[in-house]
Amino acid sequence: MNDTHDTIELPANVPEPGFYYHYKHDPNATDDAYPQCGIQNYAYEVRGLGLYTEDDGPLDRFRVEYRPLYPWALVYRLGKLNDHRPLSMFMETVMKEGKEIPRFTKVEDPNAIAQLTAIRDRMYS
Repeated sequence: MNDTHDTIELPANVPEPGFYYHYKHDPNATDDAYPQCGIQNYAYEVRGLGLYTEDDGPLDRFRVEYRPLYPWALVYRLGKLNDHRPLSMFMETVMKEGKEIPRFTKVEDPNAIAQLTAIRDRMYS
């Protein structure tokens, strides 16, 4: 018995689990109701990679699973949803102010990671 999942090769370029900013992230965004809004603005936690398992699926069968860290995402905080985006779209570049930039950028700053970890733990406890 040959399971097609045994022959699937992972793409070379996949996001690692961790925190990412969408290209629309604005670290200076403010909101009186959410004082940490700037660090949370368009912030996400990548949880892993998924696979559309049906043979009639789209060409890009790999999906990135992630969840928002911005405070107004109530339905997510209730643990009822995760976002999924095709891997190719997650990894692509976009044009912003005449420059080509990644759609998502991994957060590398240890201070930001610590803050986003605390926010995630509060939101998704």
